[in-house]
Amino acid sequence: MDATDKAARIVRTVVETLKPGFAVKLWTGERIGPATGPVLTVNDPDIVWQMVRRPSFSTLIEMWISKAVDVEDGSLFDFYALPSQGKLRSKLKALPKLAILRDLPAVLFSRKQMTARTDLSGRNPFVSGSSQEAIQHHYDISNAFYRLFLDERMVYSCGYFKDFADGIDQAQIDKLDHICRKLRLKPGERLLDIGCGWGAMLIHAVKNYGVVGHGVSLSEAQTQLARERIRAEGLEDRITIEIKSYAELSGSFDKVSSIGMFEHLGLANHAAYFSTIHRLLKPGGIYLHHAITRRSKGDMKKTLRKGPEYKALIKYIFPGGELDTIGMTLGNFEAHGFLVYDVENLREHYARTCRLWAERLHARFDEAIAEVGEAKARLWLLYLTGCSITFERASAQIFQTVVTRRARGPSGLPPTRADLYR
Repeated sequence: MDATDKAARIVRTVVETLKPGFAVKLWTGERIGPATGPVLTVNDPDIVWQMVRRPSFSTLIEMWISKAVDVEDGSLFDFYALPSQGKLRSKLKALPKLAILRDLPAVLFSRKQMTARTDLSGRNPFVSGSSQEAIQHHYDISNAFYRLFLDERMVYSCGYFKDFADGIDQAQIDKLDHICRKLRLKPGERLLDIGCGWGAMLIHAVKNYGVVGHGVSLSEAQTQLARERIRAEGLEDRITIEIKSYAELSGSFDKVSSIGMFEHLGLANHAAYFSTIHRLLKPGGIYLHHAITRRSKGDMKKTLRKGPEYKALIKYIFPGGELDTIGMTLGNFEAHGFLVYDVENLREHYARTCRLWAERLHARFDEAIAEVGEAKARLWLLYLTGCSITFERASAQIFQTVVTRRARGPSGLPPTRADLYR
């Protein structure tokens, strides 16, 4: 029996012992497990060596990216939907370790030099705060790539579903309007959108609420397309966009929105950010803060600890990104001169949004491969699917928080939320 056969026997032993509830197909064509349902295909015997050498979450991701493992007869969501098969820790104890160890040396010592895998990680991903290079790593992939799975307005943030049966286009229209109503936008007001993306929020607010809009972004690709879309709408005299940091802005604004940008700042920069918002916002002005948060675990050290999934997300997708908790967010607002008026959790909305994005990307996967290459397309399919599952499991939250710059006297806000739902 050669090393490849022994690698197959190791995988077979592990699958038969763990009984994961889905079938596994080996590189030999052998199928192990149920005759129906989704199939995890193992295309490379090298995975045994890889998992022994570096048993980490990043190794699993690299296996997926390189197509050493793949899925047949279903999607990644189908594996998540399978019923629980019991506690993994107990099953791992049942593995016949001696039998595996007898086969392992032949697999390890006969192995040829590993071929290099495509490195899709960002540069210096674990620093606190995303640099312009890190922003471009994420957002300047290709506008055409984002068009494959985003809505027609290219809104790359959590949708707002008045009905979870709604499609992504309707959910994003409703989200933009929901935000505009929360900001209580009025004709002639100056609106600042920090991290304005492809310009959808500014265009919607100017067309439907009569404001004058200004946006800032660090993404050249997004800004170029946003300006093209503004010209196409005939709104060049009402909307301006700059490629610069929010910290470099001057002037004052009646309303400010930040939608899906805060996660890039890094905890080390939060105080400077809130101070800047306070400086830019007029007294009594409204700021809407739309951001993902992690769960508080009581002890700050435990709360800020980065688990394997979190580290992988930062390494491959959001270099420099960090999440706070909703408690930290609210504490920062109060410490920097704001009054908190409304906090809304959109966790289930983001689970649904990411699922629709993943399904749309999967449906146009050949086009995605042609645009950015198979490795990056596979990485993004895994990322969007993983995000959906993370929010569905309540492992992360996403909040819209409405605050005003603190001022004495009446806030000017309506006495109830009724106007948001008229």
